[in-house]
Amino acid sequence: MTTRMRYGAVATAALLLGTTAGCAGLGTADPAADRPAGSAAGSGPSAAGGAAPRGGFTLVASGDVLPHDSVISRANADAGGAGHDFVPMLAGVKPVVSAADVAICHMETVYGPEGGPFTGYPSFASPPEIATALRATGYDSCSTASNHTLDAGAEGIGRTLGALDRAGVKHAGSARSPEEDTRPALLDAGSAKVAQLAYTYDTNGKPLPEGQPWAVDLIDEEKILADSRAARAAGADVVVVSLHWGTEWQTAPDERQLDLGERLTAARTGDRPDIDLIIGTHAHVPQAYEKVNGTWIVYGMGDQIAGEMINNAGQSDPRGTQGTIGRFTFEPPAAEGERWPVTKAEFIPQTMDNSVGRVVNLPRALDADPTRDDYRTTRTAIEAAVLGRGAADDGLTTGR
Repeated sequence: MTTRMRYGAVATAALLLGTTAGCAGLGTADPAADRPAGSAAGSGPSAAGGAAPRGGFTLVASGDVLPHDSVISRANADAGGAGHDFVPMLAGVKPVVSAADVAICHMETVYGPEGGPFTGYPSFASPPEIATALRATGYDSCSTASNHTLDAGAEGIGRTLGALDRAGVKHAGSARSPEEDTRPALLDAGSAKVAQLAYTYDTNGKPLPEGQPWAVDLIDEEKILADSRAARAAGADVVVVSLHWGTEWQTAPDERQLDLGERLTAARTGDRPDIDLIIGTHAHVPQAYEKVNGTWIVYGMGDQIAGEMINNAGQSDPRGTQGTIGRFTFEPPAAEGERWPVTKAEFIPQTMDNSVGRVVNLPRALDADPTRDDYRTTRTAIEAAVLGRGAADDGLTTGR
C-alpha cells in the first residue's frame, strides 16, 4: 500500500471530544426525524437525571458516490433544469438509510464552485447539491478520502467539506487544517459514540498541496492504528475505518487488501480490538464481506451512484453500477470497557438503474415486480461476490 510519513496521527482525548459539538468541518446532525421510535432520541439520560440503560444500535454503510456527466445531467433534469436535485435518485434507498441509527456514505468526488462548471470523469467537479441530498436520504457522515480528492486541489477539498458542513453531514479523510485532520467524525448512535476514520491508497499521483501534508489521509498502517486508539481514548465505543483501496474491476480482494485487513483487525489494546468495522471502497464492483479476527471487513461496497461504466478493457461493464448497503447491529458489551459486538450482519444488494436515473433496492424492487429478470440477475451476481469468502458461515444474511 502507498504510505506516507505520519502527520499528527494521535490527537489528544480532549481535542477529539471537542468534535461532538459542531467543530469546523464536522457539521451538525439533524433531529432524529427519520429515526425509528426509541432509537437515538430516546436513549440518553433519563428525565430524572439517572443514566438510561445502554441499548444497541444499527449502522449502515454504502459505496462510492461517483457522479459522471450522465448522472449530473439527470440531476439537472430532476431539478427542472434549474440546479441539480439528487434526492429522487436516492429515494429508493432512503427507507434503509434513514431507519439506521448511524449511516455512512463515501463521497468519492470533490465539488465544483456554485453554478459550475461541473464535470465527470476523469477530473470530477460535482454539483454541491449532492450534499443536501445525502443528508435528506439520512446519511450522517461521509468518507472523503479517495484517489479523486485532489482533482481540484485544496480548493476542491474546501468546497466539498464546506458543502457537507452546511448540509449537516460529517466527514473524515480530508481536511482544511492540521487540527481538522486530527479529528474523526464522532457520531451519536443511541447511547454509543461511533468514530469514523478514512484513508485512501493514492490521489492519482497528484502531490499533496504545498505545506498541507494533512490535506488527505493516505493509507499508513501505523497512522490508522494510532488514530483508532486516539479515538477510543476519547470515548468512541465503536471505531469504523473507511479504506479506499483494492484493484479496480477485480471482484476478489487483492493481496494488499487481505494482508492489511488481517493486520488491522488483529491490532488490540489489551483484549479489545482497536478497530470494530472496516468499510472498503474504490474497486467499482461489489467485493466480499468477511469476518477476520472477529471483525467484519467489507472489502468493497461497489458503486452507489455512477453512470454507465467502462472497465479497464474498454468495455461497458454492468458491475460498475452495482453495490451493496451493509447493515450491522451492535449491542452493548457484557462489561464496561469490552468491545461492542456485532450481533447481526446484513447486506442489501442495490444497483444504479441509469435507464431511469435511480438507485434501486433490489430485494424491494423484486418484491414489487417479480418479473424483472434483469434485476434478479444483478442481485444474484452481487450475492455471489459478497458471499465469495464464506461470510454466510459467519452469519451474514441478505437484508431488505
